[in-house]
Amino acid sequence: MNYLAQHIESLIFVAGQPVSRSEIKTCLEETFETKLKSKDLDDSILEIKAKYSSDSFPFEMLEISGGYQFLTKGAYHSTIGTFLKQKTKKQLSRAAMETLSIIAYKQPATKADIEKIRGVSCDYSIQKLLEKELIDIEGRSDAPGRPLIYGTSKKFMDYFGINSVKELPKLKDFKAPDSEIGEAADLEENTPTAATEGSKATDS
Repeated sequence: MNYLAQHIESLIFVAGQPVSRSEIKTCLEETFETKLKSKDLDDSILEIKAKYSSDSFPFEMLEISGGYQFLTKGAYHSTIGTFLKQKTKKQLSRAAMETLSIIAYKQPATKADIEKIRGVSCDYSIQKLLEKELIDIEGRSDAPGRPLIYGTSKKFMDYFGINSVKELPKLKDFKAPDSEIGEAADLEENTPTAATEGSKATDS
């Protein structure tokens, strides 16, 4: 099979978690409709490992959790850590902040609960809060359609330096300047094509 190593690389590259040897073999055999020799598979995996062990690459392929995954080499962890810290500190959009506030004070809350209070769609804001790991999916409601239930995450607690939602300030204590997360900055939350905060059709 031509370019076997490259096909394996592509699988591992796009996977969000370690890919096992058996998963690689099954995928390639189905794709090319032919049996794959174990030796060819093992030789290709060794070839990939050797390739990325070179100092020319900032990442390497490691065997972890029963599979293979590309991970950044230790020498670059501090740079990545700085980038992730800066990204996390960027200010949330007003829409995301309102959504987070509702979830924090009303949890467990469904999307319908949040939208009933905000009066606009909150799909985009929920997506961004999940990406930033400030909220978690805690299960499904018993309501018709069994909608997802959202609650604040451990990262939310760590970020605000509290041990429980009971330690959240009372609503009467809020002031606008104190209700912002991180530094003022333009974020992707503010860049969707949908126009304004007041739109009923979209959620910036």
